[in-house]
Amino acid sequence: MTRYYFDLHDDDGLFADEEGLELSSLRAVQTEATRSLVDMARDAMHGSPDLSKRHMAIEVRNEAGPVMQVRLHFAVEKPKQ
Repeated sequence: MTRYYFDLHDDDGLFADEEGLELSSLRAVQTEATRSLVDMARDAMHGSPDLSKRHMAIEVRNEAGPVMQVRLHFAVEKPKQ
């Protein structure tokens, strides 16, 4: 199995994963990255006073380098009055 690192990137900065996870396939890596991104979005909704616009990403790497990036752009648009 290969060890993958899931670095968290949002409007507040980059938070490097120092521990990583051993996973058996790129499909498992994509699933884990997506779950992590959903968790980040959920946490942001409960902890941020301004949710009008947020950018979040999980940047996945292994010992050889970057593997994939899963991104989310969240925006609230209100009708102009």
